[in-house]
Amino acid sequence: MKGGHEPRSSSSCAACKFLKRRCTPTCIFAPYFRSDEPKKFAKVHKVFGASNVSKILIEVPEEQREDTVNSLAYEAEARLRDPVYGCIGAIALLQRKMVELQRELAVARARLARFAATSSSSSSSSYSPILDGRLISEAAFSGLPAACAGLNSTNDGLISQSSFEFGQNGSIYDFSFVPYIL
Repeated sequence: MKGGHEPRSSSSCAACKFLKRRCTPTCIFAPYFRSDEPKKFAKVHKVFGASNVSKILIEVPEEQREDTVNSLAYEAEARLRDPVYGCIGAIALLQRKMVELQRELAVARARLARFAATSSSSSSSSYSPILDGRLISEAAFSGLPAACAGLNSTNDGLISQSSFEFGQNGSIYDFSFVPYIL
């Protein structure tokens, strides 16, 4: 139950069991570290310490304590998996993957536009390439993310390259991207 104390059985909470102390009815840990989740408290205690967690819970309004404990448990889990970066390492990894996928999407759209431009100029038929149910045009590239800002449509329908460079095998290199970790 969010924000309130759950009715509990006579057994000690996971925190009191771990700390080998008697669990009182006013135990600050009891609503958030149930007796059936001993590993949750063990991980939080290992990273933050019981005293610090207790101080944090006392400072946080009661309706936000469950979210606070869940955040502490997530951070503790991430910190135990990656002691240097913790959950920031996971976030940075996901950001790098997102930028890579955005770049791949920009390359695919550029190739599709190049194909459309060469096929329309080389054939006199009324072939019209379609992307997501729309004709390929400058409007199809207007929604590109900021990571793909180097690709701009020119007047002749071809894609110009600013900070992007195409390799021999068709791969794209973005020299404006600086890898970072938050």
